[in-house]
Parts: sequence; structure tokens; C-alpha cells
Amino acid sequence: MTFATSISSVYPNSRSLVFLLAYAVSIAGQSATAQTDTAALAHARDILRYAPIIDGHNDLPDIIRGNFGGDVEHYDLSVRTSGETDIPRLREGMVGAQFWSVFVPSTLSPLESMRRQLEQIDLARRLIDKYPDDLMFATSVADIEFARKQGKIASLLGIEGGHTIVNSLGVLRSYYDLGARYMTLTHFRNNDWADSANDEVQHEGLTEFGREVIREMNRLGMLIDLSHVSAATMNDVLDVSEAPVIFSHSSARALSDSPRNVPDSVLRRVATNGGIVMVTFISRYITDERRIWQDGLAQSLSGVGSGTEAERMEQQYRHTAGAPPATTLSDVADHIEHVVKISGVDHVGIGSDFYGAPPEAHVHGLEDVSCFPRLIAELIGRGWTDEDLAKLSRNNLLRVLAEAEDIAGDLNKARAPSLRTIDELDGPPDAARVQ
Repeated sequence: MTFATSISSVYPNSRSLVFLLAYAVSIAGQSATAQTDTAALAHARDILRYAPIIDGHNDLPDIIRGNFGGDVEHYDLSVRTSGETDIPRLREGMVGAQFWSVFVPSTLSPLESMRRQLEQIDLARRLIDKYPDDLMFATSVADIEFARKQGKIASLLGIEGGHTIVNSLGVLRSYYDLGARYMTLTHFRNNDWADSANDEVQHEGLTEFGREVIREMNRLGMLIDLSHVSAATMNDVLDVSEAPVIFSHSSARALSDSPRNVPDSVLRRVATNGGIVMVTFISRYITDERRIWQDGLAQSLSGVGSGTEAERMEQQYRHTAGAPPATTLSDVADHIEHVVKISGVDHVGIGSDFYGAPPEAHVHGLEDVSCFPRLIAELIGRGWTDEDLAKLSRNNLLRVLAEAEDIAGDLNKARAPSLRTIDELDGPPDAARVQ
């Protein structure tokens, strides 16, 4: 029996009194919940003051290229922008280090891919240099820690798509010398030495040259990023790599059955390898409902060009299928906890993948870079300890990068830079490779 019901039994004619009491109880409950949420958010910020977020993936350089022609002067990060990322919100989100993706589409020719990659690295470096009071170019654990002590956001570079090395280990080394500290092996298409998660099987994982790429990345100390690769490629890399791997922006396949996500069998191997899965905020990789809705939209638009016809077809699909199912901060937290369940708390991180998405595509509660404390507060509410939250926010990635640096130091003493070629290891180029 509730308190309001007991009052009603004593005073049967006091319906107004019962209503007021019930309303008061409801308001009190809401107030208690709000106080709990506020306390958890304050607690989250306390944690992030000493363990600020290291985010594994943000596509801002590509946004600036696409919308502003690469002109960093005309995209002012010192004030709130129309997108998801700017310095005020990075500060609000308590971001201590950011991997900026220097993305290049996998549809370009080899020469154009390499040219675009150099331009993207140049763009990101100019962007970082423009804000010396807030951003600091970083290539190591020591740099990240120094930036934190200086009150700056350490800014690292991550190549997204191994096609841009144009099958050359010399080009790979050049990108490392320019500051790239991870490379996502593929994007949405296979390259000549590794299979993508979103393409037809071509190599059944890595080729022999692909294995040499992994060995050379280990020798350099460049993190191997397995986001976007096929499960077979994931497993081949885990067979070869002498250093911990990362997934810079992926989620758990058990919760959303996308080939872009990480199967439990691989999550177990990540733990053995010592690597880290940095959970992403992209809606279609968070819930099956959203993935199925977006796959249906893509199918309905298949073969339709841009413009009026595409708009008409999309409106028709929305009329039939309804609005896209929402994804929430809680759904993202579920993925984080699944990675912990299978791999352990030492093997999880955060890789937002903010890419300039329209508001409809955002995860509710994680709409921009200011929202990281909300995610930490959600996990506080689920019983996470401060120590484990610091691992998630920062310490796991620092450990992985430090181990990669140490292993590279040892490997450099044992072997010279590789001069092997794809023709030598995989045979003469086929027609597709020489186009």
C-alpha cells in the first residue's frame, strides 16, 4: 500500500488531498533522481580532471576539407561551431588527447590516394598549429603527458585506410615520420593486401605483404588499427602482431550485428594480445534496429542518383518505415560493458568518430565532444569504480601506446627497416593494382 492509498482509506472523501500527496511524492522522486544525476556528473568531472579523455577518432580534418576546402583559417575552432567539434566543447568534454583522423576515401587511384594523404596530414598539422594555446602536436606517451601538464589537448594523427601507402613500406615510414601514430588497415574497400569488413572476400584476411606491413608497423611503433577490417583480417593481424592492437572506433558485434563490429571471439583475443577496443558513437553500429533501418534506406536508394529523385525515394521510405530508431547514451554504455565482460576492463576505451553527422544521426546524449562526462556519469550509475573509469577514459590507451613504443625500441635493435615489396611477396601485380 502506498502512502497516498493509506491516506485515501482514512479520508475517503479527500481525493484532492490524495492527488496532491501523490504529486508531491512524484516530484520528490524526480528531484531525487535529478540530484543523483547531478552528483554523478560532478563525480565524472572530478575523475576526468585527473584522467581526461583520450578519444580514438575524430574526422574534423575531413570536415574542414569537404566544407571549407581545407582552409583552417575559415573554420574557427576557438568559438562554438555549427558542427560537433570546437575547442570550447572539447574543454567542456574534458578531452585531454585527441586522435585526429586524416581520412582518405578508398575509391581514389593510388597516386591520388597518396597525394590526398599528404594533404590531409598537412591540413591536420596546420589546424593544430593554429591554436597553440589549446592544442599541442603529439606523437608519444611523453608528449601526451606533457600536454596534460601544460593544460593543452594532445593532438595525434591517425591514418584511416592503408590503401594510402600505395603498397610501399617506404611510404608507410614517411607517414610515420610526418606524425601518424596509427593506421586503420582498410576503409570500406579491400586494398591489395588486406580485406575490409564491407567488401567481398578477396584475400581471406592478410596477404604475405600485409603481414610484412604489420611487422614494419610494429618496428616503427605505429599502432595497428583494426576498425573497418574483416574478421579474418583481425585474426591474421592478431596472429602476426608483436605489439598490442587497437580498434580506434568500433563496437561489439554481439549487440549490433554489423561486420564493422568486433566478434566475441576476437574480443577474447584482444585481451590476450593486450590491445584495446575504443567504442564508437555511430548509431548504425550501436543497435540492430538502427542498422536495419539504415540498410533498408540504402537499399531503397540503390541505383538512384542524387537530387530530386533521391529525396523523393527517401521520403517514401520514411513514410513506409517510419523515423529512424533512436540510439542513446545508455546503448553505447551497453557496448562498453560488453567489451569489459568479454575482454576485461583493461581492454576498452572511447573512439567517438564524430564526423559531421546530421543531428538525426547522433546518439541521444552524445551529440558532440562536450558530452563525454555524461557517458562517465552513466557508468558511475552502473557501479563503475574511479580506477576503472580512468582506465576507460585514458589509461588503457596510454598503456597500449607505451607498450608499442617499448616493443619498437627492441625491434629496432633487432632488425633494419624492411625493403620487401608486394611484387616479391605476393607475386606480380594484377590489373586492378596497376590502374
